[in-house]
Amino acid sequence: MATLSDVAKKANVSKMTVSRVLNHPEQVTDELKQLVYKAMEELNYVPNYAARALVNNRTQVIKLLILEEMDTVEPYYMNLLTGMSRELDKNHYSLQLVTRTSLNIGKCDGIIVTGMRESDYAFIEKLTIPVVLFGENLHGFDFVDVDNKKGTYVTTKHILDLGYKQLIFIGIDEKEPFGQLREAGYVDAISENAIEGKIIRVANSSRAAEAKVSEFLSKNDGKFGFVCASDRIATGVIRAIQKAGKSVPEDYAVTGFDGVFLDRISSPKITTIKQPLMEMGEACARMLLKKINERNKNQGKHIFEPKLIVRESTILEE
Repeated sequence: MATLSDVAKKANVSKMTVSRVLNHPEQVTDELKQLVYKAMEELNYVPNYAARALVNNRTQVIKLLILEEMDTVEPYYMNLLTGMSRELDKNHYSLQLVTRTSLNIGKCDGIIVTGMRESDYAFIEKLTIPVVLFGENLHGFDFVDVDNKKGTYVTTKHILDLGYKQLIFIGIDEKEPFGQLREAGYVDAISENAIEGKIIRVANSSRAAEAKVSEFLSKNDGKFGFVCASDRIATGVIRAIQKAGKSVPEDYAVTGFDGVFLDRISSPKITTIKQPLMEMGEACARMLLKKINERNKNQGKHIFEPKLIVRESTILEE
């Protein structure tokens, strides 16, 4: 079997350079990396990742801590997990799940946390290993998220551009940054257009949204545009409208937020903000690995642009 010395000789570089390519590629130029990779390929050199982990005092394990209720078949999390796994596989790391009911983190090189609530930060702040959050926060942790505020600003402007003058925001009844930012985007858009909108907050549940909007429609007449904080809420709003004997989008327009699965199986399909969850999962993994390699150095934030997907819940099919 080829050795590290064989690779160094073949690439005409030092053993130290080969070691850096394998262990700290961010410290090596692309040209040197290509020389080493080509030599490794020609010699069929397979690095001993277990040995490297021992030498570097690492486990080659990353943990994902999910602090909210999760269904393993939920498309939202499956897309996120796929992205994380894809990036970690490239770097020879394994991904392990930890839930709120099993908070014994165990040995790992770093942790990605999602589903945080304000009460969780006291626990997160005690962690001594590198941490990256999936979701914006106000506690100074590195994070990856979509631009929540811009997302609802865009959906609100879309409904305003369709000529609606009466807008209702159906928000999530939790004092968390993502929900507050989505509400703020709606408020900014209606303020710019001098429209007095209404805000209704419910649990992030289609049933809760259906019940609240059914009650609202029984007491109010008008041509309403509903801006919803999630696709789950939007599906409940659509059901309430249909139960009231009205149609979407003929009588009311409805938008959602997330664009993972529910937007496409709803009838009508939902105009929504699509989050690129696989890419966001990859970004979480990349940020954490960089943080590990840089000895827990702060990485800041990576905010993805929201993308408006226009479907039948706001525009009639031609």
